[in-house]
Amino acid sequence: MYSKEIEISGKKLIIETGKMAKQANGAVLVQYGETIVLATAVMADEVREGTDFFPLTVDYREKVSAAGKIPGGYIKREGRPTEKEILTARLTDRPIRPLFPDGMFNEVQIMISVLSADTENDPDILSMIGASAALAVSDIPFLKAVGAVRVGLVDGEFIINPTSLQLVNSKIDIVVAGSHDGVMMVEGEAKEVSEETMLDAIDRAHQEIKRIIALQNELRQLCGKEKREVPLITIDESLVNIVGDIAKDRLRNAVCVADKMKRQNELKSLCADVVATVLAKYEDQGEESPYKEKDIKQAFRVIEKKMIRKLILDENLRSDGRTCTDIRNITCEVGLLPRTHGSALFTRGETQSLVMTTLGSPGDEQRFEGLAGEATKKFMLHYNFPPFSVGECGPIRGPGRREIGHGILAERAISYVIPDEKDFPYTIRIVSDILESNGSSSMASVCGGTLSLMDAGVPIKSPVAGIAMGLVIEGEKVVTISDILGSEDACGDMDFKVAGTRDGITAFQMDLKIEGISRDVMRQAIYQARDGRLHILDIMLRTISEPRAELSEYAPRIVTMQIDPDKIGAVIGPGGKVIKKIIEDTGVAIDIDDDGMVHISSNNKDATDKAIRQIEAITAEVEVGKVYEGTVKNILDFGAFVEVLPGKEGLIHISGMSTEHIESPTEVMNTGDKIMVRVAEIDDRGRINLEYLVDGEPVVRHTSRSRDKGPRDGRPQRGGGHHRNNDRRPRR
Repeated sequence: MYSKEIEISGKKLIIETGKMAKQANGAVLVQYGETIVLATAVMADEVREGTDFFPLTVDYREKVSAAGKIPGGYIKREGRPTEKEILTARLTDRPIRPLFPDGMFNEVQIMISVLSADTENDPDILSMIGASAALAVSDIPFLKAVGAVRVGLVDGEFIINPTSLQLVNSKIDIVVAGSHDGVMMVEGEAKEVSEETMLDAIDRAHQEIKRIIALQNELRQLCGKEKREVPLITIDESLVNIVGDIAKDRLRNAVCVADKMKRQNELKSLCADVVATVLAKYEDQGEESPYKEKDIKQAFRVIEKKMIRKLILDENLRSDGRTCTDIRNITCEVGLLPRTHGSALFTRGETQSLVMTTLGSPGDEQRFEGLAGEATKKFMLHYNFPPFSVGECGPIRGPGRREIGHGILAERAISYVIPDEKDFPYTIRIVSDILESNGSSSMASVCGGTLSLMDAGVPIKSPVAGIAMGLVIEGEKVVTISDILGSEDACGDMDFKVAGTRDGITAFQMDLKIEGISRDVMRQAIYQARDGRLHILDIMLRTISEPRAELSEYAPRIVTMQIDPDKIGAVIGPGGKVIKKIIEDTGVAIDIDDDGMVHISSNNKDATDKAIRQIEAITAEVEVGKVYEGTVKNILDFGAFVEVLPGKEGLIHISGMSTEHIESPTEVMNTGDKIMVRVAEIDDRGRINLEYLVDGEPVVRHTSRSRDKGPRDGRPQRGGGHHRNNDRRPRR
């Protein structure tokens, strides 16, 4: 067993190998605090026939046993990957994917399992480090190690790998990964931080990343296996030249077509002609072509990519005719769906997002279980990418990794401006359906999501917009491009998304296809993104400048009231009997927080008011001197018990029921009668003594002294002397 360690933010980061999973090509245990993950890397010996891409799979799985828990629910074992597991797998995949040799098509599978979780240190960072370390010590070809850290900003100080508690008060929460030479991936959210602050955070992260990479290199030198030689499938350069010569006269015109579908058709037609020409050349000579059709098509994709990059670098020209800083035409529309609570259609060029906002009661919040236990979420953004959005046919299944990742990025961008629960106690769900896609549909979801929230009347703190940036680098030439197309994403060197308000960044995601970029290049991209973001915000605000003053008539109205937390049980009742009865009687939805905050949701004001009155009656305290209309619940020889509030009963003594002597309380009242009473006293044991009221005055029994001589102290008798009714049974 071999082990290496360093200290980061006062805790040891330990990487060891040789103890577990020894049949994998590479396996490491990574520990930070009391969180431990096992990362394994395995490569297939041979390339599967017909494979024309690099089949890398990254799986990350959490077992709640790692935190000493048993899964909740009926099934007591882990099922399909959770959203958190999918997002961590994506985080782990993205920085390592560009670092395998070009042309390597052997299948590689990375698996990360959480073995121990202290609920303070997120295993996602260890997953990223573990994947790189497992590849580094294995015999799998891998160009260079990758490090990763999380960065927080608390009280103006950057914190590396902040705990979950520190993140609560942090202004940023970003994950940064990179090689020794530069940053390769950034993802996270922020609370309107400036571009300079974000750049400083990334720089601070890269300092620690270098230390983590050095640790991996030391371990590799100590026990790493010799890298295996694998066949690299590359395109014959002579074939690329042949294809280039045939296509050169038509290629520029085919690439420079503004309409995406027309451009694709032009390129398909040209590619088909090139294939036919190459094959015919050898047929005319009576020879068998040394090139297969798929090889010719791959060569055509190479020259297409070269043309797109050349136009950008040499002519500041893009496929749709824009310069590198131009934003596509944008149109916005709100309120187009009458029965939704809020809706918007955001179109930027050939990317279009239809977004709907739904407001629900607090009980509609998302509940989920993780290593830290059960948690809830009151704001959700769900992103859907149907195949028709790119003119294709495809199966419709559950959301894939890409849809989950894009949805979470847009959710992070908007979450900071969602109003506080105390001010706006609704559960909010946004659904973004991508109707057309030609680049940056996640940022279209951010823009459309903001518009739909304002259309729904949600009092957001500030509007949010997002933009995707690209990068093309050839030697000393570096060009940053704004609002990238799908083809520019595929042919470029960077996909860089920034979302935020006028005052700062709220979400950030960067992926590189090269081995790193400098701070100067990143600075150029992030400030160019700011210009584009502000331009998009201006257009959005021309459509709707602020949230609507009123919610949709179809949205529920939520009224909140505070009760004593000790009274929660009384409102709920045994087995929920009381609260179910209130809901049944009024038709409202009721949610009660642990602190006694009650949320009543309904579209009917009368129903809401009725529910409030019932809850107030249940939770009210009996007050001395207060008059109540009570219900006679039980009659005994010495008096009657009267319910003045739900579950609160007091006693009227038989002596206070009539001005004359009576033998039984039934001479005056019966069970079920509604009578007026006043609270005379609550003794030190909490017992309630009541006075029976007739015509608003308490009944007082006559005595011989009171009839003949009056009270001993000379004051008027309580109740005003004789009762006006001379019958033994007082008038009721």
